Amino acid sequence: MAKITHVSPLAPAGFPDLPVIAGAEFSALAAGVKYQGRKDVTLMRLAPGSTVAGVFTRSATRSANVLDCQAKIGADSDAGAAFIVNSGNSNAFTGRAGEGSVAAICDAVAEATGLPAARVFTSSTGVIGERLPHERITAKVNDLVAALSPAALDDAAQAIMTTDTFAKGATAEVVIDGQPVKIAGIAKGSGMIAPDMATMLVYIFTDAVIARGALQAMLSELTDLTFNNITVDSDTSTSDTLLMAATGASGVAVTQDSGTFREALHGVMLDLAHQVVRDGEGATKFVEVAVTGAASDADARTHALAIANSPLVKTAVAGEDPNWGRVVAAIGKSGAAADRDLLSIRFGDVLVAEKGWVAESYREEDGAAYMKNPELVIGVDLGLGDGAAQVWTCDLTHGYITINADYRS
Repeated sequence: MAKITHVSPLAPAGFPDLPVIAGAEFSALAAGVKYQGRKDVTLMRLAPGSTVAGVFTRSATRSANVLDCQAKIGADSDAGAAFIVNSGNSNAFTGRAGEGSVAAICDAVAEATGLPAARVFTSSTGVIGERLPHERITAKVNDLVAALSPAALDDAAQAIMTTDTFAKGATAEVVIDGQPVKIAGIAKGSGMIAPDMATMLVYIFTDAVIARGALQAMLSELTDLTFNNITVDSDTSTSDTLLMAATGASGVAVTQDSGTFREALHGVMLDLAHQVVRDGEGATKFVEVAVTGAASDADARTHALAIANSPLVKTAVAGEDPNWGRVVAAIGKSGAAADRDLLSIRFGDVLVAEKGWVAESYREEDGAAYMKNPELVIGVDLGLGDGAAQVWTCDLTHGYITINADYRS
């Protein structure tokens, strides 16, 4: 794996001060799954009565961990739960051995915590196609249980990193019926980012009381507005997993229709999603693609992703070149409805093109000056209807090639 020698220039100023979520405990240790001298396994234990929801990659080659989580996620239980995650090896494309590794880890955690194995959820991230040395993980389970602490979520955020250059966390607190409710989440992700019903690895916790069905519905809906609208390189992982737990420790009941809670959760999820893009492998630019005037929201998203995933657009952004012709080409190839003579294109507030041609007011020096910003907005209006979508991406640089060419070394 390529060594990370610098932090992304788009990284936040620092890791947030995550609150204690009553009913949740965390620990992280070095197990030597792949990396040496760093934490690479984390355990997250949830109190009895906690509800768990999740969304996962729909990749046809998804990992044994994902398949096991999908089989377990729909069951109601008052027994509590545990998440255990390793970095360095994805346990994907490992056949029956992968299933055996998941079973061994689940059994070890169940024995050490007293939880049913059906309430242990595993995740693995890293290299595909190499057998997971799960015995290195199971050998550390008792130590992980002994080290559990309500204040160690930041350690968990570090342990799940692979090519990430910074740990990712986000939090929110809202008042419902006069009582505070807390939300905190962590994520990992830098490359192989084009989610499909989930993303990378993400774990979110709240002390609200939420029924499993309501939690699942809310999480699935908000995933489509956040993690499913980011892309670094158009590649969907075999291991994408998003798990959320509601411990109920605050005693504050939240329903699927709770706008206050939903807005706060959306903010946490969007923050984490944006941090993943900001840590895109080799990224130097954070780009929002905003499409309006499409025939439908679905068409708008199709156009936005075509632009965001275009290597020509992304390399132009990296070179600070206001090459609006590449945006036109991406729109034309997307397959969604478009009319050359109705669409308009903006780089930030700079009107670049309209009515099938470059805008009369456009000056190349204005576009070039705008492209020097570290954060950019590419705006497209199709002039066809009310459909709209936002997608977030980054540029494509030599750094991406370097990281991925050396990934397994």
